Amino acid sequence: MPLLKAFMDDTTIICSKEDETRRMLTRLDDLMSWCRMEFKPKKSRSLSIRRGKVDEATTFTVAEQQISTVSQEPVNSLGRWYDSSMKDTRRGAETLELASESLLAINKCGLQGKFKIWCLQFMLIPKLLWPLLAYHICSSTVEAIEGKINKYTRKWLGVPPGLSDVAMYCRKTKLKLPMKSILEEYKCGKARLLTMLEESDDPVVKTV
Repeated sequence: MPLLKAFMDDTTIICSKEDETRRMLTRLDDLMSWCRMEFKPKKSRSLSIRRGKVDEATTFTVAEQQISTVSQEPVNSLGRWYDSSMKDTRRGAETLELASESLLAINKCGLQGKFKIWCLQFMLIPKLLWPLLAYHICSSTVEAIEGKINKYTRKWLGVPPGLSDVAMYCRKTKLKLPMKSILEEYKCGKARLLTMLEESDDPVVKTV
């Protein structure tokens, strides 16, 4: 029979003391060796916090190899980046830059205006909503992104620059355009997340 290889998904260790973390890593390393499995230190990251600040001097090892810290190499887990800053300020600027570059790329393509609107509504906006909901990005950044989107939308529709946002996104007017506002989608996503946590059957999740 061919050799079977077992794979394990991500494992996160959270300890309050450095010694406890080292003992836990040693125990897991012995357990994995007994199971004939192994860790991949190159894909692992460590983060040590002392008195509210990142301690870059503390390092850990597993499988006789040192684990890189998030200060040395940021890590992406479940679609979210973690680095030594422990803040999402940079992610907001990156999302705004992504929106600007994507809108410029759509504008340069040779499609008609209505097809550019389609690319915006069904390709770009869903792509931007994930980082807006995964990170703690303030609403002012989302408003700046929507301002750029509205500028290009008016251009592609061939309407005057002074056309209000209400005319494009209002659902109570006689002429309803099949477009969604990224700011409204952002607010709905945050409200949906809050409702999901509050109505969870798990008491730990509910208190989040």
